[in-house]
Amino acid sequence: MNASAEAALAAVRDQVSEAEWQVRVDLAAAYRLVAHFGWDDLVFTHISARVPGGDHHFLVNPYGCLFEEITASNLVKVDLDGNKVMDSPWPVNPAGFTIHSAVHEARADAHCVLHLHTNAGIAVSIQRDGLQPLSQTSLFALASVGYHDYEGVALDTKVHAGFDLASTARAPIPAAARGRVVFAGTWRGLSYPQRG
Repeated sequence: MNASAEAALAAVRDQVSEAEWQVRVDLAAAYRLVAHFGWDDLVFTHISARVPGGDHHFLVNPYGCLFEEITASNLVKVDLDGNKVMDSPWPVNPAGFTIHSAVHEARADAHCVLHLHTNAGIAVSIQRDGLQPLSQTSLFALASVGYHDYEGVALDTKVHAGFDLASTARAPIPAAARGRVVFAGTWRGLSYPQRG
């Protein structure tokens, strides 16, 4: 990264509200926790957070950064159409944006969206019948799981996965995609995905 790009990232805190800065700090910490627990998948999983206010903007990871490299300053601020709404030298992963924008658009109450490829999550998602009531822990989530069949890399919400993905996003949280798992929203009393 060149010197002007580094200076632009350093100035981010001065360009955002205190509420947005706190969301940035919390989201960067979430990225680092996911990396710490081994729930990341190089650059192929994502976490996004809604920016406070009525503009329908959210923060996503800069494409090409590993989760342990994410900082409050290098998160990319985008609108629901994937347009950067604040200068950033980083691109946005189109597949990550597609999934997160569909959820954020469909669920105003989803302040944070996690898309992870954990071993345990993948194992559950590839089962024909998905999550089964085989343990007390599974019962916590069972009543609120919505499914979306895997259709390949999600690049276009309207053509590729659109209606189905948005419909799944409107289902109770969390939502699981057969073939991969998408967890959205908050985990109220649920256990976190386990490293397999």
